[in-house]
Amino acid sequence: MRNTLSHTTILSSNNMAHSDSGDQSTTTPLLRMRWRRPRFPDTIKLKTSLSSEISGAVGDLGTFIPIVLALSLVNNLNLTTTLTFTGLYNIVTGLLFGLPMPVQPMKSIASVAISQSPPLTIPQIAAAGLSVAGVLLILGCTGLMSVLYRYLPLPVVRGIQLSQGLSFAFSAIKYIRYNQDISTSKSGPSRSWLGLDGLIVALSALLFLILTTGAGVDDSSLNNHSETVELPIRRRLRLLSSIPAALIVFLFGIILCFLRDPSIINDLKFGPSRISLIRITWEDWKIGFVQAAIPQIPLSVLNSVIAVCKLSGDLFPGREASAMKVSTSVGLMNFVGCWFGAMPCCHGAGGLAGQYRFGGRSGASVVFLGFAKLVLGLVFGNSFVRILSEFPIGILGVLLLFAGIELAMASKDMNTKEESFVMLVCAAVSMTGSSAALGFGCGIVLFLLLKLREIDCCGSSSSSSSGTSKRYKSTVDEETSLIA
Repeated sequence: MRNTLSHTTILSSNNMAHSDSGDQSTTTPLLRMRWRRPRFPDTIKLKTSLSSEISGAVGDLGTFIPIVLALSLVNNLNLTTTLTFTGLYNIVTGLLFGLPMPVQPMKSIASVAISQSPPLTIPQIAAAGLSVAGVLLILGCTGLMSVLYRYLPLPVVRGIQLSQGLSFAFSAIKYIRYNQDISTSKSGPSRSWLGLDGLIVALSALLFLILTTGAGVDDSSLNNHSETVELPIRRRLRLLSSIPAALIVFLFGIILCFLRDPSIINDLKFGPSRISLIRITWEDWKIGFVQAAIPQIPLSVLNSVIAVCKLSGDLFPGREASAMKVSTSVGLMNFVGCWFGAMPCCHGAGGLAGQYRFGGRSGASVVFLGFAKLVLGLVFGNSFVRILSEFPIGILGVLLLFAGIELAMASKDMNTKEESFVMLVCAAVSMTGSSAALGFGCGIVLFLLLKLREIDCCGSSSSSSSGTSKRYKSTVDEETSLIA
């Protein structure tokens, strides 16, 4: 009896020991999982160094700052609202696309809003942005944008990219060479050589970016040509490419802001401006749609969606952005922000080219930019306009120049004479008429006419002509053999 009891006690104690050990084995992984480092989404994992991604974040500010500053000075744009919402747009698009997808102003709407007399009001600008957003949202959700993207001839797209890139480059040269009146978007007299916004400052920034970034060749292309490049040269080029050149130039411009006018420190006020819904009347809808939305719609379809998707496939093979997602993204973000008076925005091909040019390779690049905009908008509010107004325009021109050239170089894959012909005519018409829609229409007509020349209208004549050509070829071969 005692043996039985003792045996039972031993078994129960062993079972308790096993259960305790089992509990320990089940609780230990849970404790480890509790203290495991948080995993970041794959879309914002760094593809290069942290400094390169941050440097790429400022690659599209050459277009962002002048337009935002002009709208703030002329149209009383609420800078807190615009910086807050564009910062949120940057963060969401970085997480969604995994690319340095830019958030840029709708340039045609901004141009009309500034140049009209009297200038457009904020409700009218918002109505124009909402109208464009509605069109892009419909095209994206119905799949029509994907169909258009799939069947649109590549030479026509390259023509639009070339025209936009050269347009940015021409504007950049004007920024560098001439004084600019941002509020009227007009060039003044030639810029002086000396001064904190003189030619020497701009040219120094230009030379620094050329020496550090070269023609935009990255490490992968350098490794592909390792046989033709000596090891010391490759090391020096890698060292230069690791420098966050655009970030250094931008921070240098910020320092010059305070040196040009130290009193801006006293003008800075902490705290955001009030963010509220705006009231849009029927008259605002009519003026905004007719005067600003109609010229913006073709530019947004071609440059903000189709050209962006094509360029993303060129720069990031295997990671091409979806036309449906990009179109829907532009529509949704404006449907949110424009009701609060934020600047109408889109995804511009020039911004993507600029951010790639200076090191942006993942969504982390624009996420960093988004958080920076949020901090500036919520901490300084509308008083940050004082800093932007003193930023050297020549330095903005240098950043814009590299973005424009990078976008224009996307057209280098036009190998045949017919493709180059269509591309160049499309670009020329777009730049001369200042209308991407006009260039697009001419490019489509020209492409169809060239294809019409190649259509086989009569099968019999084609077969007879092919037979004649074969007989002619055989005769020529026989004559050649006899001569030999």
